This record gives sequence, structure tokens and C-alpha cells, in this order.
Amino acid sequence: MKELQTTEQFQEVISGEKPVIVKFYTTWCPDCTRMNMFIDDIVSEYSQYDWFEINRDDFPELAEKYQVMGIPSLLVFRNGEKIAHLHSANAKTPEEVKEFLQSLTV
Repeated sequence: MKELQTTEQFQEVISGEKPVIVKFYTTWCPDCTRMNMFIDDIVSEYSQYDWFEINRDDFPELAEKYQVMGIPSLLVFRNGEKIAHLHSANAKTPEEVKEFLQSLTV
């Protein structure tokens, strides 16, 4: 997963026609650490998406704009618009994340 370092990078990756997934996380979040233990296998399995991550603490304005209330959250973007959002409460296991990804109709 590629780390997004600037708002400009974020805007560029979400603006494409191909759907992308952005994981919002923080360094102090235990659930983020737990997700990191299983997310690589999911990224490999769902390689039709480009995957990125962004530290919510570094970009609070983006977290607010896209209603990221909990972390980790997975947001799916296409053409600059958020088309799906897996909230942190439903992103605790690999099964929950896979169920979310299977439900996408993009």
C-alpha cells in the first residue's frame, strides 16, 4: 500500500476513473495495527484496486470532509467521489473487510 504524503497526491489518486481504496489510519490506533496484520493478503487478493493509505492525524481536513469518524476506515473513490466507506466498527476482521469488498459494484 502506497503512503500518500500530500493533499495533492490524495486528490490525484482519487480522481481517476479506476476505483481506488484509501485506508485512513493513525500510528497510535490498536485497530489499525490489527488490520495491518491481515491487510496485505487482502490487497493481493483484490489487486484490481489500487490501494493507498493516509495518516488521518496529518490530514484532519480530509478526514472531516469524507466523514472518517473512526479508524481504520477504508474509503473507495472513483472520479473524485467517495463511492463506498467501510467504517472502523465493521473493519475488525479479514472476513468483514472481504465482505465489504465483495459487496462493491464498481
